[in-house]
Amino acid sequence: MDVPGAGEAMTRAVRNIGRPGIAATAISAVDIALWDLKARLLGCPLAGLLGRARVSVPIYGSGGFTSYDARQTRDQLAGWVERDHIPRVKIKIGESWGGNERRDLERVALAREVIGDGAELYVDANGGYTAGQAIRVADRMAGYAVTWFEEPVSSQDLAGLAAVRRQVLPDVAAGEYSWSLADSARLIAAGAVDCLQLDATRCGGFTEFLRGAALAAAHNLQVSGHCAPNLHAHVGVAVPGLRHVEYFHDHQRIERMLFDGALDPDGGVLTPTPEPGLGMCLREPDAEKYRRG
Repeated sequence: MDVPGAGEAMTRAVRNIGRPGIAATAISAVDIALWDLKARLLGCPLAGLLGRARVSVPIYGSGGFTSYDARQTRDQLAGWVERDHIPRVKIKIGESWGGNERRDLERVALAREVIGDGAELYVDANGGYTAGQAIRVADRMAGYAVTWFEEPVSSQDLAGLAAVRRQVLPDVAAGEYSWSLADSARLIAAGAVDCLQLDATRCGGFTEFLRGAALAAAHNLQVSGHCAPNLHAHVGVAVPGLRHVEYFHDHQRIERMLFDGALDPDGGVLTPTPEPGLGMCLREPDAEKYRRG
């Protein structure tokens, strides 16, 4: 029942081996599972246990990989906007670590053509550019009304992120590789982001997600849930300053393949159900064929 206490014990246990990476993801998994279990034992939805600040969370369709050809990109973006009525989408740029700017810009143009003027367009460079290159690319994207520029440079390059943020029109976002509250604090202190990303599967679970959101709020910043949409929907409704949750192609596909209770993205929002806990149950027959060990 004392989930933050368990998190503190786990954090102390990994002090000598280091928290970033695999230890942080393990701590996160246990924290999320304990919050889910606590809510189930109490017979209430996790969103109700944490306390709702909103009914639903806005989402954006995310995928648009650089490995896609034009047809795949069109089909995916059109599906989100036309079938699911999601009013914001994101594609990857920064192909070959910034080695193909021309194709990056061609894909941005294609994305805007497919989604029309009524949807927001986001891009994610996955840290592939240098600071000067990111500024140049952002200037060339100006005609396509890109409003979100994720990891234009490496999230470890705090000075570079801050420099890009000062000189581009889209909001600069980073934080998916924050393994602890301290990592989020450094991004904020550097003036590196307009919106802080948090990933409950990496930062320390729902416990640390809520702490990170509070830290961002103290600096008048919103937060965005990175990937794992069916997890972030439940913690996201507890956050007044949540901008949106990433409806990531691979994650939502796995969630729907293996679990009953995955939420419907229609209308561009996810709304947690009244089912206990996270409201999801593993379909064991479907999952069994992937078992290893």
